[in-house]
This record gives sequence, structure tokens and C-alpha cells, in this order.
Amino acid sequence: MNQLELLLRIAIGFIVLLSMARWAGRKEISQMTFFNLVSAIAFGSIAAALVVNSAVSIVNGVIALVGWAAFTVLTDQIHLKSKKARKLLVGNPVIVINKGEIMEGALRQTRLDADSLQARLREKNIFSLSDVDYAIFETDGKLSVLKKEGKQTVTKSDMKIAKTSSDFVPLSTELVSDGIVNVQNLAKMNKDQLWLNQQLQQAGIQSAEDVFYAEVQPDGKLYIDKREDLLH
Repeated sequence: MNQLELLLRIAIGFIVLLSMARWAGRKEISQMTFFNLVSAIAFGSIAAALVVNSAVSIVNGVIALVGWAAFTVLTDQIHLKSKKARKLLVGNPVIVINKGEIMEGALRQTRLDADSLQARLREKNIFSLSDVDYAIFETDGKLSVLKKEGKQTVTKSDMKIAKTSSDFVPLSTELVSDGIVNVQNLAKMNKDQLWLNQQLQQAGIQSAEDVFYAEVQPDGKLYIDKREDLLH
């Protein structure tokens, strides 16, 4: 492939890629589904092959780009017009917290664990699972959260008041995750596992293994979410 042909391929690839991208429609990256993302990557790969791979003829490269864009647009149209197709292509939103209770089966379905769920809640400025009434894992990977009534953002004045308690911690602190005790966090609070066992027994729980998630809140109260198999 000589330099003139390379320049021609670059120009054609750029023009066709730009045209097809405009035709296929515009979406912010945050709004893209997994299918949209994979399709965009494949689209770019085809354009790159057209530019640098001399084994791919210019005509075939253009046909591949136009064809891929056409299938993408067709899929988007089906997605818009058919609810069944949407369910097949992108799935449904999944409730991961229901009335303050963590839905373990839903977490497994969405491949989230307790730590990942906490991280996503912190992105919403929510630092305690006990503040959440409902949380829904959307099809685009975002987490929509509805706080419990009366749960407001903690202010500095609230923290000063809370500091009068000997059990005050600046943020909610994880003590148990998926049945495993966080010994380091207990030590930071000057507590031991005996204290934790006593707190669990007062809540009617015999062992930390029966707990999916537990944390100490800033006011010193213990939030506990039992394993699903113990609730039925």
C-alpha cells in the first residue's frame, strides 16, 4: 500500500465513520447500554481495518461500515418500538434494596457485592445503608436511590452533636460483610468480637455467619441485614 492509497483510505474512513456515527444517532457515554458500547468499539475497529489493512479493499471496508451502522440503527429502532425487544437487549432494572432490606439474590444477579453497593451509594452521598429505603440498579449500570423519610444529609453541626456520644464514628463503619467479621474495623473502634456477638444476640441473631451485612452508624446504633435464607 503506497502513501497515496493510505491517505485515500484515511480520508474515506474518516468521512464514512463520521457520517455513519451521525446517522446512527448521538448518545452520551453515560447513557450507552453495553450493546451500544460494544457496537461503537466494533464500528471503530472496522474503520481502523479499512485504513491500515491493505488486505481489506476500500469498497469492502465501506460496505462493512455502512452495514454495521445499518444493523445498529435497526436494532435501536426495534429497541424503541418493542418492550419485549428492550427486555431481551438490555434487561430490566433490578431492585437491590427493598424497604431497607438488601436483596442478596438481586445483588448476585447484577454481580454486585456489599462493598460495590456501598461504593455506589457513597457516590450518591449516602454513607449508611440504613438510610436507604429503595435502591434500583438500572440497565445502564447506574444506581437510583430513594432515601427513607427523615434521612437528610449529615451536616457539621450534626456531627458535633453526635460527638457527645462515646460510640460516635464520623462515618458508618462496616462490621460484617457476607458473614465475615471485619476485625480491623472492630479494633479501630476499640471493640472486640465478644462485643459484636452480644450486640447480635440482642437483635436475636446467634452468629455473625447469619448476617449478610452489619455496620455501626455515626450515632452508635447497629444496622443489621440478615441473610435471605433466614428470613423465610
